Amino acid sequence: MRSFPRFSPARRCLLPAAHLVLISALLLGFVTASLASAYNAHPKLVVVIVIDQFRGDYLERYRDQFGDGGFRLLLDHGANFTDCNYDYANTRTAPGHATLFTGAYSNGHGIAANEWWDPQKKRMVTSVEDDATKLVGIPEDKTGASPHNLLADTLGDELKLATQGQARVFTVSLKDRAAVLPGGFAADAAYWIEPKSGAWVTSTYYRTDLPKWTQDFNSADRAAKYWDREWKNNNGDLLRSTAHRKGKDGSDAGFYEVIGSTPFANQYELEFAKQLVVFENLGAGHATDLLAISLSPNDILGHQVGPDSPEMAAMALSLDRDLADFFNFLGHQIGLANVWIALSADHGVSALPDAAKKLRIPAANLGAGKLEAQINATLTAKFSPAHPASFIKLDFPDAWLDPDAFAAAHAKEHDAETAVGEAMKQAGLLRDYFTKSQLSEGEVPDTALGKKFLNSYSPEGSWYVLGVPDPYTVGSSAGTDHASPYTYDTHVPLAFYGLPFRPGTYRTHAEPVDMAATLASLLGINAPTHAVGRVLTEALASTRYSENASGLDREGHDFSRAVTRPNSKSAPAAEVRPNKPDTNKEPPQ
Repeated sequence: MRSFPRFSPARRCLLPAAHLVLISALLLGFVTASLASAYNAHPKLVVVIVIDQFRGDYLERYRDQFGDGGFRLLLDHGANFTDCNYDYANTRTAPGHATLFTGAYSNGHGIAANEWWDPQKKRMVTSVEDDATKLVGIPEDKTGASPHNLLADTLGDELKLATQGQARVFTVSLKDRAAVLPGGFAADAAYWIEPKSGAWVTSTYYRTDLPKWTQDFNSADRAAKYWDREWKNNNGDLLRSTAHRKGKDGSDAGFYEVIGSTPFANQYELEFAKQLVVFENLGAGHATDLLAISLSPNDILGHQVGPDSPEMAAMALSLDRDLADFFNFLGHQIGLANVWIALSADHGVSALPDAAKKLRIPAANLGAGKLEAQINATLTAKFSPAHPASFIKLDFPDAWLDPDAFAAAHAKEHDAETAVGEAMKQAGLLRDYFTKSQLSEGEVPDTALGKKFLNSYSPEGSWYVLGVPDPYTVGSSAGTDHASPYTYDTHVPLAFYGLPFRPGTYRTHAEPVDMAATLASLLGINAPTHAVGRVLTEALASTRYSENASGLDREGHDFSRAVTRPNSKSAPAAEVRPNKPDTNKEPPQ
């Protein structure tokens, strides 16, 4: 905690008025932070922004090009953790969103992938599809989604429990899994889009009808204004068009396919989020409300063009302006002094293999479709030479096994999974692998890599093999992907803005699981049931370092010197900027 000099009344009257205002504002900030409590709506609203496929190095890469009020609100006036990495290997969208909001890894929350093989249905199922529910908001009778596969509760669930349901929890994303999993079991609603039309939908898990404001949003066809537009960068160069076109299957391409990979889709999401804040009266209740927004376009574009393309740079700069506009809206609607903001991502992404190879770095696009057929042929030769069968579904670098196919050959789980792993190695796909059987018994080497795969285990789904790919090797025949244990996939941003947070750049080790633990502690509620993260005390304005008995982080490192403290003579390990904003003012325009 900052220390302040003591002034006698005589000396205080000699201070310039501006200094008195500054000191009063700082003291008010500490008092407000110390009284933070979900039970009395301090803060009124917590907003968590998750950017799908936003690498941890992007914030520094584009920092000098960001304007005021967007990312720089968190970078210059918030607590920014530059060394935030997922400590697991399955760096995909569904596990990432579940991890952020449960404060646990897959071995705690149970979500190991975006989809997996269901032995009863004999097909791949998504992490959130639920036959007991239906979609709400479109005329078609389609299966809905729910958090029924989660094995842990979330920050929002604990917020609802602590306040006996008074807190409101809402989530928004283009993708169903990125909306459903952050909200947990008790969310008031999760909203995502119908891919073809762009209309906002939810599930009967939450409600039987869309609220009137959402119906009005859809009936006004707000998505239409984003069609037939040109996306240009700051130099006026044309990057993409959202003109109507045919999709890969020959039918008319939909909103998600055409507009989803442009900044217009971010604007559409944030436009909907603004309406939600207004019509659901978020921040106006007797308890703290929670809004989670997962911005999907970065991921849709990134798979196509990679992290180093001009389009990705333009996407980041456009999103910066869109966030500035959204934060400005929150300032006018609720007041930023009444809002906490957290920013992170569900995973990073590999460089384009072709770009890596130009620098003499080994890399490859594999073309997983042909490889799946090759592996199934190898397994057929081993287990059923006279009867070709489909033994696996390949979601590189992982394989999902069909137990029924192996049962015909009287192969047990351990043997089947080992055979699949060896077949994948022989095909040149992997440098190593871990089976579900191994992971369930904790049979992994005592290494950092072994720990990542142990954290990736889930008892859900069918038999499976989690592969260890070579760096910069992706399953697609073009473009790029994530889902590896390497830093380009695990390194993500983690930043906070709000009165309790001590502005600065923190280079101590952090993990995405720390977000839920930190916010829960500040709100005075229980952490989610399976949370393993630590409270990031080094970034809290109201915390004395001496109050931490050990002064050590989870790796045993001393974080008590991680930030500059008043009158400290030791060299700081982080840059702390003293220019904390006046949080009672509106955000920068």
